[in-house]
Amino acid sequence: MTGKNKTVDLDLERGIAPGKVQKTKKRLVVVSGRSHPELARDVTANLGIELAPTECRTFAAGEIYTRFEVSMRGTDVFLLQSFGENINEDLMETLIMLDALKRASAKRVTVVLPYYPYSRQDKKGRGREPISARLVTDLIATAGADRIMSVDLHASQIQGFFDGPVDHLFAKPVLLKHFQETLTEEDRETLTVVSPDMGRVRVADTWSDSLLAPLAIIHKRRDPKVANQISVHEIVGQVEGRTCLLVDDMIDTAGTIQKAARALKENGAKKVIVGATHAIFSDPAVERLQDPAIDRVVVTDTVPIPPHHRFDSLTVLSAAPLLARAIQEVFDDGSVTSMFDGAA
Repeated sequence: MTGKNKTVDLDLERGIAPGKVQKTKKRLVVVSGRSHPELARDVTANLGIELAPTECRTFAAGEIYTRFEVSMRGTDVFLLQSFGENINEDLMETLIMLDALKRASAKRVTVVLPYYPYSRQDKKGRGREPISARLVTDLIATAGADRIMSVDLHASQIQGFFDGPVDHLFAKPVLLKHFQETLTEEDRETLTVVSPDMGRVRVADTWSDSLLAPLAIIHKRRDPKVANQISVHEIVGQVEGRTCLLVDDMIDTAGTIQKAARALKENGAKKVIVGATHAIFSDPAVERLQDPAIDRVVVTDTVPIPPHHRFDSLTVLSAAPLLARAIQEVFDDGSVTSMFDGAA
């Protein structure tokens, strides 16, 4: 029997028409670093798959080791890594996992970074400064990423730092749905959306449109009567007797949020609710967010929030359904943009 006849016979045994090329079925795999395993498990649960087993450990000298315990050959891999208190270690772990995936012959690797590290260092403010957000992108690209996915980038121009597809997701639909369901009728009737500073006006304006509520802006400036850079907060817009929704992309030390909330209450606001995507919560954020001027804080779990950073007036919403749907759209070659319908 010739080699050609052997091939035809084997094709017939497998149920394939002679001469036809059998297409390999795409395989979706989600792997996770150690920064936020709870979110990774929730994402895979929403996708209806298991999180791929991965060995990750840190040696005594601080070096990181990782190995995937299942085959990655030919897979469409989504590497999920958020960034908590050990941001630099988490970043290095991400790069090492990327290298391992490429060496394991993964067909495509999408790095899912719910919170993008170093995103606030997106440009040079003064001479001799780094653009660290660009450096992070270069490292991820060099390590082998084909695509990046993130939620509520602090600066949209970061999308242009990566020479490939960047899926910019928005947590606003998640937060918006929560407020629409939990605000009382009185709150809705007296609602004002507030930007905590001039830099977040565009974001607050979209919230104002979605909630059909007026917009107020807190303007920080130096008090001309007092030296040493002491600032006062001027409020542009009507807040007296109203429920104020302060919106931002992240809360780090919460200094801006606390001062904004106090200024609103001093100007007659009835209630102050804070809504944000990324709960960085660097010290002393938790203490500041429990200020009597703040009635409620609502965030998502894009960043791990340890037990000691949780408090009674805090509500944490899951970002897992949002991430899972975006992952499924990318895997199916669908449209991520269509998920938001102008909600950004």
